[in-house]
Amino acid sequence: MGSATFFDAFDALSLAFVLPVLSSQWQLGLGQIGTLIAAGYVGQFLGALFFGHLAERIGRVRSASVAIAVMSIMALACALTGNYAALLVCRFVQGIGVGGEVPVAATYINELSPAQHRGRFFLLYELIFPIGLMATGQLGAWLVPAFGWQSMFLVGAAPGIFIAVLVWFLPESPRWLIHQGRHAEAEKIVMEIEASTARREPPPVPLTTPAVSPKTSQPGGWRELISGNYRNRTLIVWVLWFSAYLVANGLNNWLPTLYTTVYNLDLKSALRYASLTNVVQVVVTLACALLVDRVGRKRWAAACYLGAGGLFLTVWWRAADSVFAVGLFATLGYGLLGSVNVLLYLYTPEIYPTRIRAVGTGLATAWLRLGSSAGPAIVGSLMLVGGVPSVFLMFAAVCGLGLAASFGMIETRNRKLEEIAP
Repeated sequence: MGSATFFDAFDALSLAFVLPVLSSQWQLGLGQIGTLIAAGYVGQFLGALFFGHLAERIGRVRSASVAIAVMSIMALACALTGNYAALLVCRFVQGIGVGGEVPVAATYINELSPAQHRGRFFLLYELIFPIGLMATGQLGAWLVPAFGWQSMFLVGAAPGIFIAVLVWFLPESPRWLIHQGRHAEAEKIVMEIEASTARREPPPVPLTTPAVSPKTSQPGGWRELISGNYRNRTLIVWVLWFSAYLVANGLNNWLPTLYTTVYNLDLKSALRYASLTNVVQVVVTLACALLVDRVGRKRWAAACYLGAGGLFLTVWWRAADSVFAVGLFATLGYGLLGSVNVLLYLYTPEIYPTRIRAVGTGLATAWLRLGSSAGPAIVGSLMLVGGVPSVFLMFAAVCGLGLAASFGMIETRNRKLEEIAP
């Protein structure tokens, strides 16, 4: 599942390192570039909704496998396109698979994680995503100048198809199986997990005892997410996803192009500058993984929104004319928000019960896709009217929105999922 998440990150970001070449070869305007970036995120929005719903019906493993197959096959199709319109369509369809894999995988891993130190366990797994982004940056800076833009899509295609087959044969989530009334299958999987570790801690309640009442044994609906105890949680987490990813993907997708068009860096220098953002994200996310069970989800998110917002305000105020200053503050700000992005994959499945965990996570990450599609489009529009300073002022304002939402988070560290969300 981690390998799938790695290539999900690779496929999601590959276009950013292709665009500096395509914008010149195909004579693309800023509006076309923004639309091409946004198309993938619109597909991801639909994929998050569809596969989140599918995971509640047919299981986490099969849903993830189908999503991985879609994104990998379409990576190959992207490499074979020869014009703007064809690439636009292929990126949209690929986005459906990219958007479906990560929330279902996050739900699956979260349901297998122990309550004790779940934050560290999960985030060390989720660290694979920013490592995938980092690898995309490093490979993109080398592959695109040496072998052409098609090479970026080809690298993400073949391994992903193989991984889709492997994921299909993973054991299903025991929590999902229990919710479906398939207690014997769940018992067998848990016994296999226990047999693979030196620790022997019997569960407080036997798995053969139904963990849910007949009333709640049916798949949960969308309506429950915005009613009762879960309304406030849902609204808060939607704002967190939207704000974090609007800024992060606005930066990640536009920085290579800004370095070449605004600051006149050569292609190799621009791609190397841009690749540093994902290196910093890996470092900050590793720190988050090691500290989050002590600091807590709420305080970490608030501190990162505050720090990133301050860095972006500095660029707007007096640093926009210096490529070094923009690169430094944008990279550090992205690193902070990148850790929030990964943290939300831990936090969101924690706040929902099994019956609506996958659909709740899928719908929340749909707001990620809305933010991710809106961010690049807004950056393109602001560049036409206000230049770089207006872009970073907008980023700072969105960080303020995320900071306000973080105050409404509940703390979930070291608590069992059934205790957090009955």
